[in-house]
Amino acid sequence: MHPTRIFKTPDELEHAWKLYKEDLIVQGEDWQKVQYVGKEGQRMSDDLKLPYTMEGFEVFCYNNYGCVEQYFKNQDNYYKEFIPICSHIKKEIRSNQITGGLLGVYNPSITQRLNGLVDKVEDITPQAPKKLVIKVNRRNKEDE
Repeated sequence: MHPTRIFKTPDELEHAWKLYKEDLIVQGEDWQKVQYVGKEGQRMSDDLKLPYTMEGFEVFCYNNYGCVEQYFKNQDNYYKEFIPICSHIKKEIRSNQITGGLLGVYNPSITQRLNGLVDKVEDITPQAPKKLVIKVNRRNKEDE
């Protein structure tokens, strides 16, 4: 075990992940969607749902525990027992972003780019065949 570990067990890292998700709900109160509804144009506001991000989780951990990047990189092979929880966290982030993008809660274009889901458009315009030019060396009868 690495002597400077901030999380001694995978369960401790998982607990930090759960606290991060709870913190996103609280942060959503700072990001409000304002709408004016009804005939009178009554002002209504809703808390926005913030997406899970790896960067957000790393910042949350850094501010509350310390740097966690080495757990996800398995730096110097000191973090082997954390591979399953780190993999789960990455997949949960990806799932949250993709689902949010599909539902229009998050920007679908950005969600696609973040998760490598960019559409590839192939050019299917028919191309004119290239002309094959063959040069023939013709000899004159006088050369014979």
